[in-house]
Amino acid sequence: MKPPNPKDPLFGPLYRAALFFALFLFLLSCAQVPITERRGLHLIPDSQLIGMSFRQYDQVLRESKLSQDRQKVALVKRVGERVARSAETFLRDSGQEHEVSKYNWEFNLIEDDKTVNAWCLPGGKIAVYTGILPYTRDESGLAVIIGHEVAHALAGHGNERMSQALLVNMGGVALSVALSSRPNQTRQLFMAVYGAGATVGLLLPYSRLHENESDRIGLMLMARAGYDPRAAVAFWQRMNEHGGSRPPEFLSTHPAPESRIESIRAYIPEAMPYYEKSR
Repeated sequence: MKPPNPKDPLFGPLYRAALFFALFLFLLSCAQVPITERRGLHLIPDSQLIGMSFRQYDQVLRESKLSQDRQKVALVKRVGERVARSAETFLRDSGQEHEVSKYNWEFNLIEDDKTVNAWCLPGGKIAVYTGILPYTRDESGLAVIIGHEVAHALAGHGNERMSQALLVNMGGVALSVALSSRPNQTRQLFMAVYGAGATVGLLLPYSRLHENESDRIGLMLMARAGYDPRAAVAFWQRMNEHGGSRPPEFLSTHPAPESRIESIRAYIPEAMPYYEKSR
């Protein structure tokens, strides 16, 4: 098939119709993030994404050593279940009860003292590593990190990250086709610039946005679950001391520690009424 000719009188209306249709699909694919009310791009069907998530989670558990410390395991599950119930209550209270069925919450503690981390997959599958427990210290500190991870699930950040990566890949393919007649060195230069621009200009800023968003939502969830959101400041200060050298913020997936703590301090007054009500 020949490409459309810009001089064809039908080209303008067809081009505008194509743009309108693409915009229509884009708007249909947007979903609103709870609490922040930001709209994010969700191109992947939830059923497909959650199925992939559950399979990946099961694989990680098979390949990892789960903690046999009953006290620590019980702590992680207890805090996780309280925060998860808080998230579901929030969804019901905000008229989104239909969203509750998307989550099959599961909280596991992986025995790895060298890994200071926790993560969440779409659908509510969360892993906490024993290496982060010295920094959480107590139940409230653990609620900070679990609230943050539950917030990632609630906000649909996994879908948004995959959707953005899909768009970047599609743009890369389109650029490669457009440059197909150029010399190989020129194509490589343009593709390298495109890749760097997409990473620094789109993917990394959105990653930092997701982290800030999860900090805010996580504070609300832990407060609704009966945990003092003010514990978040001390937790992230301890994590900052652990962090060592870091790249500049614009090259990082996470906000700079100082700006992160400053933002958390600003979010705490919003979360405190939920905490006071839960006591």
